[in-house]
Amino acid sequence: MNKPLRRVAIFCGLLILALLVRDNWVQFVRADELNSRQENTRVRIERYANERGNIIVDGKPITGSVDSKDEYYKFKRTYVDGPMWAPVTGYASQAYDASQIEKIEDGILTGNDDRLFFDRTLSMFTGEKKKGGDVVTTLSGAAQKAAFEGLGKKTGAVVAIEPKTGKILAMASTPSYDPSSFAGYSRTDEKAWVALKDDKNKPMQNRALREIYPPGSVFKVVTAAAALENGKVGDINAPTDTPEGWKIPLSTKEMVNHAQGCANASLNRALEISCNSVFAKLGDDVGRDKMVEMAEKFGFNAEQFTPVRAVASVYDKKADRGGNALSSIGQFNTATTPLQMAMVTAAIANDGKLMKPYMIDELRAPNVDVIKKTEPEELSRPVSQETAQKLQQMMENVVTRGTGGNADVKMDGVKVGGKTGTAQHGEKNAKRPYAWFISYAKTAEGSPVAVAVIVEDSQGTDREDISGGGLAAPIAKAVMKAVLKTRS
Repeated sequence: MNKPLRRVAIFCGLLILALLVRDNWVQFVRADELNSRQENTRVRIERYANERGNIIVDGKPITGSVDSKDEYYKFKRTYVDGPMWAPVTGYASQAYDASQIEKIEDGILTGNDDRLFFDRTLSMFTGEKKKGGDVVTTLSGAAQKAAFEGLGKKTGAVVAIEPKTGKILAMASTPSYDPSSFAGYSRTDEKAWVALKDDKNKPMQNRALREIYPPGSVFKVVTAAAALENGKVGDINAPTDTPEGWKIPLSTKEMVNHAQGCANASLNRALEISCNSVFAKLGDDVGRDKMVEMAEKFGFNAEQFTPVRAVASVYDKKADRGGNALSSIGQFNTATTPLQMAMVTAAIANDGKLMKPYMIDELRAPNVDVIKKTEPEELSRPVSQETAQKLQQMMENVVTRGTGGNADVKMDGVKVGGKTGTAQHGEKNAKRPYAWFISYAKTAEGSPVAVAVIVEDSQGTDREDISGGGLAAPIAKAVMKAVLKTRS
């Protein structure tokens, strides 16, 4: 073979080799990635070729499927009380993919999960239609309804947790949306999708998990925990060495109290009337590093997975003394999700043990066999049992004698602990404040529920009337009562 022909042969051989490598790379190495890409129309067609399994609450489905009368997308997703459950379910759309539980557990719901291989194989021999499995949640229908109706037309969010297990009992976010409105791929579905995406009120944003807010005074329970755990306070009823005009470190400004009688107030009294000066000074006494450590034990500065991802709440690790003092009363850079504050409250109610929050109890095959069962998991122990019980005593005092009276369920054998918060925000605090309330109910058997409520905006409410005790506490009360009634 002459030299030119040999070169051509070698070149052609290299081309064939490159083609074989590329073909194998696509078929084997990138197969899963390409099969799962939203741009792959076959994935969407397969997703809706059969009836999806359901998302279950209280033993009943809150989702469904209907015949689309379409050649390709045979079934379309439907939702029961869609706006109420959207923060939990997310959406499953023929045109716009899926989100939240619908996305995370898509394999189970479509029946394509590897764990359902036996069911798929068996159906091939029996001739039965392929079916998806079910996702059984930890949610309480009564608690969710109380949360959603309590928020009403307000902008805000509610999270309720069972402290001893970490089960999420309610997760509401308003304004909300109906996932059924764009479950198909018609022009009507497109218009609904575009309108929701362009809505400045962000109805598709799950505020319970994906928004972080200045916590204001509800963060004072974390500062109280740090003070007790680090020996800065022993007796919660002893006077503190806190002058009325306590100055913020590295500043000439004095800390402003919105309550009377904060000078040298005890920790118990300071939480009851929400003294800024006492908690800012305690945060300074504890020091930034120990404050960061306590906040992180409760879950701050880390993403949480329920399994839906919640953004990380923030306690500034690099703040100077003045910034740390302000952070200790929920100001400066401190920011939190409603889920995070529900976790703080649940840990206190559970005598210092923080359980990992979760809202999927079981994954079930189409024949209702349990594929996976979530077991409660301890996340951390932020405080000792002794400290937790002191915090409970103070929080119960807030409800019986302080600013949290609107949360008292007034049921025999039930104690309620809580903390109000009104968080200023915006340049020079010019925007309408956020109204917070955190609380728990406790019986002789322990605490069945801990709640965090934020009202971001309540139209028609005068600025001076916005308060955690006035706007958020009644919602928390309704949620706690709903849970207590289901347990009685």
